[in-house]
Amino acid sequence: MANDVRSYDGGIIAHPQRLVRPTSVAEIQAVLKDRTTYPGPVRAMGSYHSLTPCASSDGTIIDMKGMTRVLDIDMRNMTFTAEAGLQFIDANHALRANNLQFHTNIEIGNMTLGSAATCHTKDALDGIEFGQVGSYVSAMKYVTPAGDLAEATDADPDLMSKLRASYGLAGVVYEVTFRVKPIEVAHFNYMPRPLQDLTDAEVNDIIDRSQGLVCWTVGNTCVFQQRRATEGPAGVLGSLLADKRQRLWNHGGAAIGRFLDTFAPEGDLRNLLHDTWVATQKGIYGALAKGGGFSLQAPDKTIDYRQTPDSARYAFTFWAFPRAQWLKTLKEYAAFADDHFARTGFRCNLPLGSYYIRKDQHSLLSYTYDGDAFSIDPIHAPTDREAWNTFLRAFNDFAAKRNGIPLLNQSPFVTREQVEAAFGARWRQFSTWVRSVDPDGRLLNPFFAELLSPE
Repeated sequence: MANDVRSYDGGIIAHPQRLVRPTSVAEIQAVLKDRTTYPGPVRAMGSYHSLTPCASSDGTIIDMKGMTRVLDIDMRNMTFTAEAGLQFIDANHALRANNLQFHTNIEIGNMTLGSAATCHTKDALDGIEFGQVGSYVSAMKYVTPAGDLAEATDADPDLMSKLRASYGLAGVVYEVTFRVKPIEVAHFNYMPRPLQDLTDAEVNDIIDRSQGLVCWTVGNTCVFQQRRATEGPAGVLGSLLADKRQRLWNHGGAAIGRFLDTFAPEGDLRNLLHDTWVATQKGIYGALAKGGGFSLQAPDKTIDYRQTPDSARYAFTFWAFPRAQWLKTLKEYAAFADDHFARTGFRCNLPLGSYYIRKDQHSLLSYTYDGDAFSIDPIHAPTDREAWNTFLRAFNDFAAKRNGIPLLNQSPFVTREQVEAAFGARWRQFSTWVRSVDPDGRLLNPFFAELLSPE
């Protein structure tokens, strides 16, 4: 159908009756006010890198990518204001021209600023203060479900806390202001460790010595990627490695994983190829560790996926766990993944990610509201969508039984029971607030209608 909208990884297809591409605020107001021409639910959408139907609708979808103007770069107050449809990587380019950067330079550069402001995000290597991009949003302008104009700023922290978690359920955000800072160079080094040998004391020591931290688990090896600030320039090597890293995620890694699963979907040959692929990845990380790592400008972490071919696209899921239990949970996950493979023949074909995210209460639904967290992020380039979906549901059960907290745009197939258990009273508070600002459900799609706590 002409109006069909497909998510980045192809796992979700929306079939709206009306697909609108506004270029002005007045057009957004017209959509929300005219319920006959533009049937509900009305959902705003960016680049649709989400892994859940959080932005889907069979009524009206507002595609925000036509609203991309940079409105102000305030060098005195260190703020950046732009329309909500501007993609993160394009905003990065505008900032770099002024020797500025976002505080948190997320990897997925095609996230729009409206999504960054109102949805769950994650970053560990830039998360020196906070790993969630929306925590640095200082103002938003939006159109209410009734079609009226509204604005929120840090002068009303309670409203901002709710809007940062709103997923567009309180209104369509059309303008966002971020706090920014001078551009930085960061050094990244790598530390491989056998998973079975790791102890909580060692993990805590690694965390305490890191400004930012990601752990990549490849086979039975954990590779800690640490960040620290550096005064020196990124240099030619840093720029070269940044380019290679972007190409790996944009074209290489997922394509290799998908090819191996297609070429040898089962049997001894598949296992041999999988083991060879794991060994190759370990070798790459080992070489980086021996070489002392590399430095790059922080915005170079952001990747542009607009030109990524279908064969190189990947999917993932994310659950956060309290810092103190992460290592135990990671080891249990390794056993869970091995058991799932033995029973079903499915295993992920890309490294397992784990992000260290600091305590952050800027959003009502922050997954680190109660303390520091480590995530467990299975990543996969699907060739068999049904097998991947079966794994996702099994992983949700695994995570929910271990105090896990999902992300509503990055944790497919979560249930109301799992969300209520994860967020507790904050989810009930959020559900009540959503109904109060949109009593007619103008923006409430079936995905969120099923998740909200009952009245």
